[in-house]
Amino acid sequence: MVRIEAQLPVMKEKTRGYAHRIDLAVDVPTVWRALTDPAQLSTWCSPRAEIRPRAGGLFRACVDRVTELEAHIDVYEPGRRMRLIYLPSSALPPADSALIDDFILEPGRTGGTILRLLGSGVPGGPEWDAQYLRLRTGWQAAMTRLKALIEGFARREGA
Repeated sequence: MVRIEAQLPVMKEKTRGYAHRIDLAVDVPTVWRALTDPAQLSTWCSPRAEIRPRAGGLFRACVDRVTELEAHIDVYEPGRRMRLIYLPSSALPPADSALIDDFILEPGRTGGTILRLLGSGVPGGPEWDAQYLRLRTGWQAAMTRLKALIEGFARREGA
């Protein structure tokens, strides 16, 4: 007699994400510079933020003001898109998923720029609840600072 046992696939833990959108009253190149220029990034994102803006480059920041994260830039389309894949960190709970932040820019219908940030891959387990909240709210605050910085600069330049 031949006995066959079927193995059920192991279900991975569910993940969660976040989505932020800001409408900026400046053009796409201005927003792109704010995302990729090290001096501007450290002004709106976090004081010690670093970036090597290119495909295969590096992004490092303390977005939530608590945990420094380092990411590989795997998609880099100037003026359009930058995707970060975070590297494992001993400061975070273990995860089977990759944490990703994807910045997408597009011209607004009536001028200006629409910037979207789509975060994904945050594990759904309770040990990740605090980190998820810090990431989501940290990016929300950072994008608010980004808007204030570049729109304020544009107003001063136009005055």
